[in-house]
Amino acid sequence: MTSEADLRDAFTRVRTEVGKAVVGQDAAVTGLMIALLAGGHVLLEGVPGVAKTLLVRTLSHTLKLETKRVQFTPDLMPGDVTGSLVYDAKAGEFEFRSGPVFTNILLADEINRTPPKTQSALLEAMEERQVSVDGETRPLPVPFMVCATMNPIEYEGTYTLPEAQLDRFLLKLTLDLPEREQEVEVLTRHAAGFNPRNLEAAGVTAVLDAGQLAEAQAAAARVGSSADVVGYAVDLARGTRQSPSVKLGVSPRGTTALLAASKAWAWLNGSSAITPDHVQAMALPVLRHRIQLRPEAELEGVTADAILRSILQQVQVPI
Repeated sequence: MTSEADLRDAFTRVRTEVGKAVVGQDAAVTGLMIALLAGGHVLLEGVPGVAKTLLVRTLSHTLKLETKRVQFTPDLMPGDVTGSLVYDAKAGEFEFRSGPVFTNILLADEINRTPPKTQSALLEAMEERQVSVDGETRPLPVPFMVCATMNPIEYEGTYTLPEAQLDRFLLKLTLDLPEREQEVEVLTRHAAGFNPRNLEAAGVTAVLDAGQLAEAQAAAARVGSSADVVGYAVDLARGTRQSPSVKLGVSPRGTTALLAASKAWAWLNGSSAITPDHVQAMALPVLRHRIQLRPEAELEGVTADAILRSILQQVQVPI
């Protein structure tokens, strides 16, 4: 049994280890750790080349977790993700051949490039942590997290993610282009021989295992939440439903996600109970992808983040 102080220290070292391979993107690293603690999934949005894939690979390396990558394409079938029954001629019977979803961290690269039928193959896995094939249910490994990537500027050959799919991602994190100093550091590392496909050579080491992660998840779940702060989270969600620019606001699942992420963030900061500050810090990454804007608002350039910031200013903060 590892103490909570040692577990928090280990998560701090995770950030350090990831930094050996990924320059900048501190907010995304923190978001991924929060998702792991809360047992949720993450949608990573950013232009090509901002280290989305490298970030996920490095994080899993520091946690001794298995990672599998699936390149989502228009011809990808559900069985290519979940697995399928294959006839064994020698045995004279069908046997199940597991798909890449049977892993700890599934990297779903460019998830919006595959049709909704294949996207929906992940719904059961993300919500129930299991896969049903030919009437038989098979549990997924523990822990299990989907990290999906999207390109925000390229729409040709892409499909809109269904609302039910988006709602199952705990966080939507945006990865921006690096600052000049950060980009110089990236090139300096490559000039010195850094190979993103060889994390061991970069000195990235594992600092946590699945058992310690489970202990940290249990500790984060024990973080307290007062009635006032819970009510504050609900008021923020209800504010999205009442906004004139929003066609579909945050559902109760989104409010639950906001509470879970706030607990994880509070635990990482050494707090025994969540405060309004923790809820405010998590509001944008947890809620931005759960809002569906009205067409006229989109034409005017209104964004989900702008609406959420406005609601954060309007909703009364409990003392």
